[in-house]
Amino acid sequence: MIKAIMFDLDDTLLWDSKSIEEAFKATCRYAQTRVGVDPQDLELSVREAATKLYSTYDTYEFTQNIGINPFEGLWGDFLDEHDEGFHKMKEIVPTYRKKAWTSGLDSLGIKDEYLGEELSERFRMERKERPFVYEDTFRVLNEVKEKFQLLLLTNGSPHLQNTKLDNTPELVPYFEEIIISGDIGKGKPDSAMFLHALERLRLQKDEVIMVGDNLNTDILGASNLGITTVWINRRQQKPHDIIPDYEIKELHEVLEIVNNMK
Repeated sequence: MIKAIMFDLDDTLLWDSKSIEEAFKATCRYAQTRVGVDPQDLELSVREAATKLYSTYDTYEFTQNIGINPFEGLWGDFLDEHDEGFHKMKEIVPTYRKKAWTSGLDSLGIKDEYLGEELSERFRMERKERPFVYEDTFRVLNEVKEKFQLLLLTNGSPHLQNTKLDNTPELVPYFEEIIISGDIGKGKPDSAMFLHALERLRLQKDEVIMVGDNLNTDILGASNLGITTVWINRRQQKPHDIIPDYEIKELHEVLEIVNNMK
């Protein structure tokens, strides 16, 4: 019998990719007013520069284990005190942000370090002001909160993930537990995250389901432990080698699944 639902956060309940996309658009449109650059070209250039640069730092393996992507590095503060990896991130990201934006400009023939730094700070501001929640998130949470224990299982820096939750405070009360990979030391798909979640819920693997958008983290990690999985495939991806128990296109479709479970 299913007693609890574990939800991923980013791009499952929160529309994080849209927040990043809108922050890029706003920042690049500002750059257009300054130097006449095409906003789409600049966004592509900065995304590429950020991704390449991110992988060159000695924190890269740490960020991969915890689940912190390059675009979170462009706006997060990483003020977590409990791990040396976060201390290093805190030191690295100001330079990383400036270099990513400066390199993006440079690839379009604009050499301006001061503008690069200004854009890097503007992007941070724009991202913090753009929290997006999927339109069916609260409908789903309201319907399942009385029937199941709810747990939030998210990869990332505790400081950054809590910043996202602070920006959408109405999400927090729905969850009995909020588990962030940076507190555990390992991120999804590592079994440590899921075992810790089961321990906190005091439940067995056949008493929970995992709902998430990422095949390689949410679905793989839960499947490896024999936890029932629901994959939200909003972008019509093909599952390849990782096969979820259920596949849906929108979050609200999970209601029919859980209402029919014994």
